[in-house]
Amino acid sequence: MSDVLTNHLVYLLSRRELFTRSAAGFAGLALGSLLAEDRARGNPAETPRTLQPHFRPRARAVIQLFQHGGPSHMDLLDPKPELTARHNQPMPAWFTDRVRLTQHGNLLGSPFRFRRSGQCGVEYSEILPHTATCADDIAVVRSMHTEHNNHEQALWMMHTGRIVTGRPTLGSWVNYALGSENQNLPAYVVLRNDASLPTDGARNWSSGFLPPRYQGVHFRHTGTPVLYLNPSTPVSENTQQLRRDLLRRLNAEHQALNPAIAGDLEARIASYEMAGRMQMHASEALDIAQETAETQRLYSIGQAKTDSYGRRCLIARRLVERGVRFVQIFVASQIWDTHSKNADSTRACCEKTDQPTAALLKDLKRRRLLDDVLVVWGGEFGRTPVSQSGDGRDHHKQGFSIWLAGGGIRGGQAYGATDDLGYHAVHDRVQVADLHATILHLLGLDHRRVNYHLHGRDERLTDVYDARILTPLLA
Repeated sequence: MSDVLTNHLVYLLSRRELFTRSAAGFAGLALGSLLAEDRARGNPAETPRTLQPHFRPRARAVIQLFQHGGPSHMDLLDPKPELTARHNQPMPAWFTDRVRLTQHGNLLGSPFRFRRSGQCGVEYSEILPHTATCADDIAVVRSMHTEHNNHEQALWMMHTGRIVTGRPTLGSWVNYALGSENQNLPAYVVLRNDASLPTDGARNWSSGFLPPRYQGVHFRHTGTPVLYLNPSTPVSENTQQLRRDLLRRLNAEHQALNPAIAGDLEARIASYEMAGRMQMHASEALDIAQETAETQRLYSIGQAKTDSYGRRCLIARRLVERGVRFVQIFVASQIWDTHSKNADSTRACCEKTDQPTAALLKDLKRRRLLDDVLVVWGGEFGRTPVSQSGDGRDHHKQGFSIWLAGGGIRGGQAYGATDDLGYHAVHDRVQVADLHATILHLLGLDHRRVNYHLHGRDERLTDVYDARILTPLLA
């Protein structure tokens, strides 16, 4: 372009037009960078969809009580009298022929007694006295197995269905498939210990290759629910409303001027509008002071050992009550990782979590929420039936226990079994993909149809596995 023509074009622009176009150009660069982050993860950010289940759901929400570190199944949910009888004996020859353990001691029986509980008579450990009172509502799965003994890979497996990084978590898939029933709160909320991140940090609730708006949103259970959500300098509601109105008009004008990326813009704007609505609604949802003193005592709030976990369990109930689709509660990082002093450490874990867990089930039930809220309890793997460091248990992937309650589950049963020593899942074996497929099924979703097209392939939660629905667990 000649200098004469360039100067002529500049001359035709007024000062107002020049600054307007320059500002729009810089804004476009910034917005383009933000939208590129979405595209780098797979498909462009999507516009809001009409979200419907594939068939009539039994559950409308999930509360996942994730027991980080790997709870010891033979000390909690899977009694092994043979293991106890052989306490401190070497592994029998018939067993070591099938098992290769590089570092272990003798067999380590459980010091805890098991009692039949509820009308169903399922046995629970004496260190779970409160959970045991809910036995008729719980289905214990004693035959889980997974694919890796390391925390990180086992966490990826339990959360995302594969032992590799970069995939969406179960909560993100549910968010992607169904969204939230409350447009003022996220569909997927994470409640963790405010003082520390769990092992592997935010990847425990990552959206992976799904657009970022499907990832879990961390809510603090003390103080401000979401950091940096509210303005640092208080402003009047009238001023806030004027700002929102102006922003809405500017966004609409920008969309009209950029039709090629209108869908991306709409998704990005929706996420900012959600943040604005959360300013008004998140604090109310997390305000347990609105609960009665009796309810707070039920969750053992105010007691040193149980206060933190109790608050999170109560907040979870308040969130699903308000239409949040998936709530994930983490215990403090790896408290169930009992490499030494297994008995003392496992008892201490139960003292922190047992009463709040039972309170959640009872509170949901009395409010007639348990029928359509699914509660899932469990960790990334179990513990060995042989000793480590004399009195500890190592990581164990071949057999462990979880439980489910509510949301279409037939309680009062124990499904599957490990061998007499608690080593291998031997009857009605359950892989992680089976668990995921069953959870999606209870939400009204066919796990084979919840797909996301990425790089020429339809990705899904259960991916390469031939997953089955655990129909004996269903009511």
